Amino acid sequence: MKTIYAALALSIASVSFSQKTLEKVEPAFWWKGMKNPELQILVYGKNIANNDISLSDGIQIKDLQKVENPNYVFITVNTNEINVPRFTINIKKAKKNLGSYVYELKQREAGSANRESFTSKDVMYLIMPDRFANGDEKNDSRPELTEKADRKLPNGRHGGDLKGIINNLDYIQDLGATAVWLTPVNEDNEKVYSYHGYAQTDLYKIDARYGTNEEYRTLSRELNKRNMKLVMDYVTNHWGTSHWMIKDLPTKDWIHWFGDGDEGFKRSNYKTTTQFDTNASDIDKKYALDGWFDKTMPDINQKNPLVLKYLTQNAIWWIEYAELGGFRVDTYPYNDKEAMAKWAKAITDEYPKFNIVGETWLYTAGQISAWQKNSKTGEAAGYNSCLPSVMDFMLFADMPKALKEKESWNTGMIKIYDSFTSDFLYPDVNNVLVFFENHDTERWNEIFNADPKAYKMALTMISTVRGIPQIYYGSEIGMRGNKEKGGDADIRRDFPGGWKSDQQNAFNPSEQTSEQKEFFQFTKKLLNWRKGKDVIHSGKTKNYVPQNNVFTYFRYNGDESVMVIINNNEKDQTLDLKRFEESLKGFSKGKEVISEKEIAIQNNIIVPAKTPLIIELKK
Repeated sequence: MKTIYAALALSIASVSFSQKTLEKVEPAFWWKGMKNPELQILVYGKNIANNDISLSDGIQIKDLQKVENPNYVFITVNTNEINVPRFTINIKKAKKNLGSYVYELKQREAGSANRESFTSKDVMYLIMPDRFANGDEKNDSRPELTEKADRKLPNGRHGGDLKGIINNLDYIQDLGATAVWLTPVNEDNEKVYSYHGYAQTDLYKIDARYGTNEEYRTLSRELNKRNMKLVMDYVTNHWGTSHWMIKDLPTKDWIHWFGDGDEGFKRSNYKTTTQFDTNASDIDKKYALDGWFDKTMPDINQKNPLVLKYLTQNAIWWIEYAELGGFRVDTYPYNDKEAMAKWAKAITDEYPKFNIVGETWLYTAGQISAWQKNSKTGEAAGYNSCLPSVMDFMLFADMPKALKEKESWNTGMIKIYDSFTSDFLYPDVNNVLVFFENHDTERWNEIFNADPKAYKMALTMISTVRGIPQIYYGSEIGMRGNKEKGGDADIRRDFPGGWKSDQQNAFNPSEQTSEQKEFFQFTKKLLNWRKGKDVIHSGKTKNYVPQNNVFTYFRYNGDESVMVIINNNEKDQTLDLKRFEESLKGFSKGKEVISEKEIAIQNNIIVPAKTPLIIELKK
C-alpha cells in the first residue's frame, strides 16, 4: 500500500507526459430548464490551466476556477443565458487551437422535475448485480478493466449484469416488488474484490462488466413501463484508489489526509454517533468522519465546494439521464453532515418528489431519526439534514432477537413493540425503510436455519407496519449464507438459474423445489396484496403490548382496518378478542389474507404456532 499513498501524495505535482491537452469533460452534457441554471463544467488535460479557454457563440464564462493542479479547470456558466443547443469549449495557446469540445444542452423530458419516486406504496427489491443473473457473457471480462470474471472465486467477479436483470423483470414484478435497488454499478476498477461496486473509479460511467450507460437507462425505462422504479446506490463518502481523479488529484484537500506516505491513510473508527454527541472529542469525531472506510477507499472531503458541486451535479445528471426513481446513499453518517444537507436539498429542490434514503446504521430511534429531514432530534442539535428517508436499523437489530428469545419483561416480542414506541421521533414515519436483512448482514434464513415460519413472520411485519419494506434477492426462495464463516461472499451467493450452466432455474416457479415454493408463494401473495392497500401504505397504527409472546397491531384509516397477529410461540395461542374491543368495534368478521379463510370476530381467535395472521376486517 505504501506505493499507492506515495503516488497519491505526488499526484498534484506530476502528470503523465502522454496526457492530452483536453482529455475529459464532466458532465459530458447537461439540460436546459433546470431550476438551478448554474452549471460547473470540469475540463481536464495536461497543463490545461496554462492555456486560454473560451466558449463559442459569445457565451460568457461566469467563473473560471483554476486549482493547484494545472491539469484541471472548472468553468461555470448560466444555462439560462445560453440560447443555442450546442456550444464549443476552445483551448488555445497563442491563437493555436490545442483542443475543443462541443458541449450539448439537451431538452428535458416532459414532467421530469415532478417525477415520481419510491414511497410507502412500494416494496424495494435489493439486488447485487454481479450475483443475480448473467444476461451477456461477452462482457464478463473486459480488456480495459483489471479484474476478470471467475465464478470459482467467492470474492471475484461472477458475471451478473444489467441484461440479466432486464431478462428477469417479469420474475421481480410477479413477486410483487415495485422498486429495484441495485448495489453500485458504476465502474469499479480495483484490482480485486471489485464486484461490490463501492470503490468506484468513474462516477459517470457504468462498469463495462455490467453493461453500458445506455443499458442502465434501458433498465430504468423497462421498469417505468411496469410502473416500477430504479433506485441508484449512491456513494458520496469514498471513491476507489484507482479513480482517475484520485490518481491525479485536483487539490490535495479533495480527500482527507493524515500526514504523508502511509500516514495518509487512517481507518475510520466507525463511531458516527459522534456526529450528534455534544460531548464528543474532536479527535474521535475527526477519525469517524475523515478516516477512510478502507485502504482502497480514499475518504472524500465534501467540505471542499468543488467536491460538493461535483457530487451534486453527478447525482442530478444520473437522475435526469437514467430517469431514476430514487437514491439509496451509502454510509450516510460518515459524510460531512452540513455539506450533505446542501447536497440533499439541491437534489430535492430540483425534484420535489424525489426520495433519498440514507444508510443510517445506528441502533436507536433517537440517533436514526436525527438524520431525517425536519427532525426534532436533529433540530435540538442545530441541524436539518434535508434527507427525506432513513433506514430503521433499530427494528432490523431487534427482530431476530425478538423471534429467538423467550418472552419476559424485556425480551421476546416486547422488543418489536418497543421499537415502535419511538415512532414519535420521526417527522415522517411512513418514509422510513424497514428490513430484516441486506447485502451487508447475515442472511435471515441462515439465522433461522431456513425455517419458513420465521421468514413468514418477519416478512409479514415489514410488509404491514409503517414505512417502506425492503427485501433482499433470493430470500424469497429461502437462500442462505453464513457471513461469520464465509464472509461477505457467502451472503451474496449467485441466484440459481442466473447462469446458463446452473442446474436449476429458480426464476421459473415450475422449477423451484417444494421448499423454495413455500417461501416464494407466500412472498408473492403478501406483496401483491400489499400493492393496493392504502391502509397499509399510509394508515394509522394501533399497537397492543405483546402478551404471551403474541404481538397484535391494527392498521386503519377511514375506509379499512387490518388486524395483524404475530404468534411467536411453539404452540397455538387462543386470543381473547375482548382486549381489542376499541379496534374491533363495529366489525363482525374478517378474511385472512394468505389462507383466504373467513374468520368470525366474536369471542376469540386461535392463532397457530409460529404463524402470522393478516385479517381484513369487515362489518
